[in-house]
Amino acid sequence: MAEGHAQNKAKLVAETRRRFEAEYVTDKPDKYDPRDVERLQQDDNWVESYLFWRHDAVDETLKMIDESFQWRKEMAVHDLTEASIPKWLLEIGGIYLHGYDKEGNKLLWIRVKYHVKDNKTILDKKKLIAFWLERYAKRENGKPITVMFDLSETGINSIDMDFVRFIINCFKVYYPKYLSKIVIFDMPWIMNAAFKIVKSWLGPEAVSLLKFTNKHEVQDYVSVEYLPPHMGGTDPFKYSYPPLIDDDFQTPLCENGPIASEDEASSKEDTESDGKEILEAVFNEEQVAGLKKINLTESTSKAEENEKVDSKTKAFKKPLSVFKGPLLHISPAEELYFGSIDSGEKKSLIVLTNVTKNIVAFKVRTTAPEKYRVKPSNSSCDPGASIDIVVCPHGGVAVSAQDRFLIMAAEMEQTSGTGPAELAQFWKEVPRSKVMEHRLRCHTVESSKPTSLTLKDGAFNVSDKTSEDMCLQFANSRRENDCSPP
Repeated sequence: MAEGHAQNKAKLVAETRRRFEAEYVTDKPDKYDPRDVERLQQDDNWVESYLFWRHDAVDETLKMIDESFQWRKEMAVHDLTEASIPKWLLEIGGIYLHGYDKEGNKLLWIRVKYHVKDNKTILDKKKLIAFWLERYAKRENGKPITVMFDLSETGINSIDMDFVRFIINCFKVYYPKYLSKIVIFDMPWIMNAAFKIVKSWLGPEAVSLLKFTNKHEVQDYVSVEYLPPHMGGTDPFKYSYPPLIDDDFQTPLCENGPIASEDEASSKEDTESDGKEILEAVFNEEQVAGLKKINLTESTSKAEENEKVDSKTKAFKKPLSVFKGPLLHISPAEELYFGSIDSGEKKSLIVLTNVTKNIVAFKVRTTAPEKYRVKPSNSSCDPGASIDIVVCPHGGVAVSAQDRFLIMAAEMEQTSGTGPAELAQFWKEVPRSKVMEHRLRCHTVESSKPTSLTLKDGAFNVSDKTSEDMCLQFANSRRENDCSPP
């Protein structure tokens, strides 16, 4: 069934390409940007996105592509840069990408109070929307986006229906299949009539994508960590320009490994945590088995303890799924699994395998750089080799499902050095088109440990006397239970 669907989709893609070339491009080759025509012939996902939006009706799809491509050339979307936009429009912060909704979709913020209807600036505003959408599309290639219409503190003078219609057309025609939903926050009652018109523009199928919300309802779609305070959120983000905010991926703490003081503190913290796990496991096992041959004063050697912990940690974190990229195979494929605070499993592992015949440079970035340490986060991998990357939440912070990691990779020349200076220069010069990118989500696994014993932070450093007392307490407790009537 699935195979037949794929074959049918492939036929529709091929027919769309053939007919567009014959019926639209041949007679008027200058009608479109040649980069769009070339991409249409090479990118199956792009053709499928137009077909999807027109329910696989090829005639309607061709008309949509024609309209979209003409607009793309007229707006010169391939060549839009910061220099194409008036600086004051970038500085005001009326339109920008930041954060994610609860489904992991990127948020496109439109702060309506910063917009005043003005025919002199409407074209520049449209260019700014196109700039952000094209920038996002090149990075994400089809991943949905959620539009946040923030109407707080908005007056009737801020509503420009021509501009609203343009935004809707961007998703209906120019960037099909990108729209996840439109969240409208705090709409004044006076604008009800205007949004009835908006619904007619969207069409019956897309109307369901409109979500009208207030301070409480908006949290059904976006968690508080990505909502500003005036929406009831806790996001400290403040828009400013320059620099231009990117897609929120930044370098995590300790790019080339923790500095000595942090590493020592982390090692001490991990040792104490590991010790607590070992001690807890011993007590739980003895409670079941009857406290046979227990003597905590005769502890195993530190090397044996570390071996146990390493074995347990590796078993917990071993990635099973694999993303097979052109340069690297990345495991896990989609999600990094972290233990909850109670589980004690703080670290997660990313395994990179170089599948090329050249050295591959890689970087790891995150949407929450203040929360994570990554070792290594900027290095290289030899042909055929694998590298383990350890990701560790910093300072006991909680892992969030909204946190993301970005792995960037690019092939290096055989003669290139791989030291810090050479890598820094390489990343400055490598073309964007040569960089492979892959994103990972975060997932927290709840603790499955027994909760019959709770150890305080200093439990690993208990004295011999304390250990004996604890053993005696367990023995007496078991003896009382054995003597009690059934």
